[in-house]
Amino acid sequence: MSGFRSLPLMRLATGTIVLAWPLLVGFGLAHNGLHWLLPVMAVLLLLRLFQVRKQAGPMRRVLQSVALAGIALCVASSVLKAHQLLLFYPVVVNLVMLAVFGGSLWSAMPLVERLARLREPNLPPEGVRYTRQVTRIWCLFFIVNGSVALFTALHGDMRLWTAWNGVIAYLLMGILMAGEWLVRRRLMKRVQP
Repeated sequence: MSGFRSLPLMRLATGTIVLAWPLLVGFGLAHNGLHWLLPVMAVLLLLRLFQVRKQAGPMRRVLQSVALAGIALCVASSVLKAHQLLLFYPVVVNLVMLAVFGGSLWSAMPLVERLARLREPNLPPEGVRYTRQVTRIWCLFFIVNGSVALFTALHGDMRLWTAWNGVIAYLLMGILMAGEWLVRRRLMKRVQP
């Protein structure tokens, strides 16, 4: 069984389920297909949970928490026949991310610094200050994104919910990542002799 969980195709499938959640839920609700989709999503998320259990690095707990939240929402939605619960998954993901990133600001080494040190073990003081700022920016992103995700879930308009949580939020996240990467490259060029 452990060999099955480590297959590249299975890792891709379990990672995709997390990213494609809004599109899958939107599809399932629009086509009355959640009765068969929920068990598939729950099993893939369970496999995801087992995959990341042995993963090293600072993001392991985040990935585990996100998988557990997805499993809990799938089970609750199925048992209670309340499929609207699935709309709150992006809210939970943003709360988990905010807790992890924000909580790391109170530690000696914020999460973004830990991630940066994987590539740059001897991070200069400018890099340390920069990673603390980036961690704060990500916290602000998770607050705003989670708030909009909550609004879309409570509003109940599936087009709006799917557009924000399945497309716009990912685009904004990609823009933030790309912008951070460009700024980091420029900063590293300035501090290197």
